[in-house]
Amino acid sequence: MADQVNSLEELGQVATGTPAAADDAAAAPAVETIHREPVRDELGRSYATGKRKDAVARVWIKPGSGKVTVNGKEMNTYFARPVLQMILAQPFSVAGVSGQFDVNATVKGGGLSGQAGAVKHGISKALQLYDPSLRGALKAAGFLTRDSRVVERKKYGKAKARRSFQFSKR
Repeated sequence: MADQVNSLEELGQVATGTPAAADDAAAAPAVETIHREPVRDELGRSYATGKRKDAVARVWIKPGSGKVTVNGKEMNTYFARPVLQMILAQPFSVAGVSGQFDVNATVKGGGLSGQAGAVKHGISKALQLYDPSLRGALKAAGFLTRDSRVVERKKYGKAKARRSFQFSKR
C-alpha cells in the first residue's frame, strides 16, 4: 500500500495536491493566537447580560471587597437559600478571585432559581470581559454557555404542553 496516509499533514497535502515534503513546517502559515483586550467602562467596571430560563440579569463588576448587590438588596437577603448563594459564588471560586470584585446586578423575570442562574451567567461573562485570562477556567467549567432550556408552551387540545386530557371510552 504505497498510497497510505500516516499523519494529518499528509492528509492535507493529499487533499490540496501538493507533494509530501519534510520541510513544509517553514512554509506553513503561522497560527495566530487571539489576544483579547479587557472591556471596561470609564468607571473601571465590566458589564454583561446573563440569561437562564425566563430570567435576564444585567451585571456590573468592579474591583472591591466581594460585596454582591441584587436589585438593591444584599445577596443574602435576595437569595435567602444557601444553594442559590453557592450558585452565585461559583464563578469567583473557579476563577480564583473570591472576594476581589463587587457585583451590582438587576434581574427580571423567572423565579429565584432562574434568576440565580442568570446572575451567575452574567458574572461569568463580566469576569471574562474584565480579565480575559480568566476565560479558560470559566469556559472549562461551562459558565460562559447560556443554558437555553425554557418551559415548553402549552398547545391547544392538550391539558399542558404534552399532557392529553383523560380519555373516556363512554
